[in-house]
Amino acid sequence: MLPQVPQLRRRCVPAMRHISPGRDRLALSSNDGRRPGQQVEMMEEPSDEALMAEVSARRQHAFRILMRRHMPRALRVAERIVRDPVEADDIGQEAFMRVWTHAASFDPQVAKFTTWLYRIVLNLTFDRTRRRTFQPLDAAGDVPDTGPHAVERLIADEEFRLLNRAMLALSDRQRGAIALFHMEGLSGEEAAKAMNLSAKAFESLLGRARTALKANVQRIQDTGSYA
Repeated sequence: MLPQVPQLRRRCVPAMRHISPGRDRLALSSNDGRRPGQQVEMMEEPSDEALMAEVSARRQHAFRILMRRHMPRALRVAERIVRDPVEADDIGQEAFMRVWTHAASFDPQVAKFTTWLYRIVLNLTFDRTRRRTFQPLDAAGDVPDTGPHAVERLIADEEFRLLNRAMLALSDRQRGAIALFHMEGLSGEEAAKAMNLSAKAFESLLGRARTALKANVQRIQDTGSYA
């Protein structure tokens, strides 16, 4: 049975049974030698790899934790390539369905979960862009309001639109390389694994993407075309 994506349902918490005052005091006093006022340290959250082991055993709770933890980055990367939030949302949902159905194929000795997830998202994204005609960017996203002066905010907005426009002229794989390395902060090695490339091939792709992006920015600035 496939889990629901991306809606998350709350787990039912069983009612606590009644504890008599005497047993309550005993439980507090036997807290591993701690005094009643001392707090037990919170357990660390399970790692992605530990959660994937549970997903392989078809435990939906672990899957939902992974989805809450990593769906935003999946959507972010997809949208930076397809430039369509609705399509990016579809890609994110499909990516996590593949995480669920192919969990057994994940090997933590080969790659981190995030690297594996990026590869799934990129493969889905590249496949979609190959199957559809190019659609221009209708409007750039809003720049987060951090409270600068109105003129500074306008300048920031123009720079954001410039970057988005310049990114559009790159190939899908070049946008993917820029998004992973410069926007998601992956190392060259991690980004190469996510794109299923050798380190040398990724370095070459990233270099071409940077050169093309710089040329696109310069051309837009020279022509004044931000639309």
